[in-house]
Amino acid sequence: MSGHGYPEPIDAPSKELLSRCVHCGFCLPTCPTYAVLGVEMDSPRGRIKLMQTVWDGRIDVASAGFTQHIDACLDCRACETACPSGVEYGKLVEGARAELELARKRGPAARLVRAIAFRMLLPRPGVLAAFARFSVLAKRLRAGTVLRIIGLGRLADLLALVPPRATSQSLPERFAPIGVRRGRVALFSGCVMRAAFADTNAATARVLARNGIEVVVPSVQTCCGALHAHAGAREDSRALARRNIAALDALEVDAFIVNAAGCGAHLKEYGWLLKDDPAWSQRAGAFAARVRDAGEYLAGVGLVASPGALRARAAYDDPCHLLHGQKIKDQPRQLLAAIPGLELVPLVEADMCCGSAGTYNVTQPALSKALLDRKMANVIASGADMLVTANPGCQMQLEAGVQASGARVTVMHLMDVLDRAYQDGGA
Repeated sequence: MSGHGYPEPIDAPSKELLSRCVHCGFCLPTCPTYAVLGVEMDSPRGRIKLMQTVWDGRIDVASAGFTQHIDACLDCRACETACPSGVEYGKLVEGARAELELARKRGPAARLVRAIAFRMLLPRPGVLAAFARFSVLAKRLRAGTVLRIIGLGRLADLLALVPPRATSQSLPERFAPIGVRRGRVALFSGCVMRAAFADTNAATARVLARNGIEVVVPSVQTCCGALHAHAGAREDSRALARRNIAALDALEVDAFIVNAAGCGAHLKEYGWLLKDDPAWSQRAGAFAARVRDAGEYLAGVGLVASPGALRARAAYDDPCHLLHGQKIKDQPRQLLAAIPGLELVPLVEADMCCGSAGTYNVTQPALSKALLDRKMANVIASGADMLVTANPGCQMQLEAGVQASGARVTVMHLMDVLDRAYQDGGA
């Protein structure tokens, strides 16, 4: 593939994938950055045109214009849901970012931050858990106020995203099924989930066990690599994928259960990530075929235990990589509808990104805030007192939005809602 503007073709957006776009414009109304900015080059169609221009050698991959518009993309994949031509935009933009990362010249500080995040924190759950606990303590001590006083407002904004508490306790290796065993699964505990949302992992296992599913929690697993892939560090992501496959694919389980939408979407694409690796591509595809989102799996096998009543008006906000990446929309709503007393109210633009998008609220704070403000206006208008999601990044972003807006809304993960219903009197 010589003659194009990419320095290395292994991850470059392929001509075949690019050619599927017929530039019809159906993606424009669904694109969050286009909705905020109204700029053609900040739409999926415009970004694909830029990628084609790089392939033709008319602009350089590291040019300022290309970098600006590719970096501004949320990779929310809403355009994939709207596209009549089946354009796999997520693969395109992640490929473009990988090639951009090879070409751009980052300064020493930026390289150090990426190395700490991607190689020291995310793959090491113990270190990440300690970092999470320190961040929660700093938030409780109102370190954000001090940071703003000394002129470090951006750090204060990042601290505001930290959840009110972080739980990182170890889970039992096995949760025995209650009643007749209907299946056996392995819980993929993740990196952020294990370090800061371990109680949600435990809730997920309890809900599955309550419905006759045996749950094993393998200790030998690592970060899925989703954040690495989104940020262009695909070699790091491939290394993590190989580690997970080697550790987990021999397990005799029906499915690998994931309760983080971004992780689930990435794990389901391990086959694509390792497609050019002859030693791993077949194993990766087989592994990916067994990955299931927790809500997807639970709705599929059905609830045999009746949840107890919860008196609340709940709105469900679709995580982008669950709705657009995994095409899972109805199952979470079906599970919520099974809870007596829980009134599910509609949420305008429930399918639009909240602005979290992995590390987007860190790298693009202004656009992230604009999208969060838009989301919170719709949440408040819904009249809900409970906001349900199924992804930790979304949960942290939405909790920050609730705090900033003063809305009287509790943000909860779908599995925590179900677990609470069972604890409050389920059969």
